[in-house]
Amino acid sequence: MTFLEQYRSPSDLPARIPVFPLLGAIALPRTTLPLNVFEPRYLAMVDDVLRSDRIIGIIQPTRDGGTTGSPTSRTAPLQSVGCATRLSAFQEQSDGRLLITLTGICRFDVVGDVESETPYRSLDVSYDRFADDLVPAVGANEVPRAALLSVLQRYLVARNLKPDWEAIEQSENEDLVNGLAIAGPFAPPEKQALLEAPTLADRAAALIALAEMELAGSAGKPGTRLH
Repeated sequence: MTFLEQYRSPSDLPARIPVFPLLGAIALPRTTLPLNVFEPRYLAMVDDVLRSDRIIGIIQPTRDGGTTGSPTSRTAPLQSVGCATRLSAFQEQSDGRLLITLTGICRFDVVGDVESETPYRSLDVSYDRFADDLVPAVGANEVPRAALLSVLQRYLVARNLKPDWEAIEQSENEDLVNGLAIAGPFAPPEKQALLEAPTLADRAAALIALAEMELAGSAGKPGTRLH
């Protein structure tokens, strides 16, 4: 059994989790998110979750919560949907930083804030609406793969980027779509829309639309972003 296979239903996940609010970052099921942790509050959070269930929620603040990074206020407004992840790897650095890898498990709806004395923030959450996230590759057959690869190729050519195209073509639909959603140079609202897309096919369609809009609007100018 892999470590993700222990999460078979929403009841297998904690209803109260520590969260890492981070503008411009999302997590999705079965994808990985590397983070460089250096703030004392989040170093404390990592220490705590390593002694418990290793679950950390990734959620974006709203624009009102700050323009970059993680908001300093514990009452900064957050988006209503995030993703629970498992701390799957960590490496201590000589300067006190931690390099961690989070693996996405399931998206959640925010139920409410938790009052606590910890330096980091915790939320009460519900996974019920996203129970299908716990089923690998659900809806993958509905992904418009040919259209997605076509627009991706045009987008990369327009930016003079040369990725490992063979690896891209060999990737499974779920890995392809969710990997692009996480790694793509999208603005925070677009990232949030991709996170909240109901199905994998909906997320793929959103990626196609964003890329088409960018290609049409920028005429392939390098250095522009999807927004």
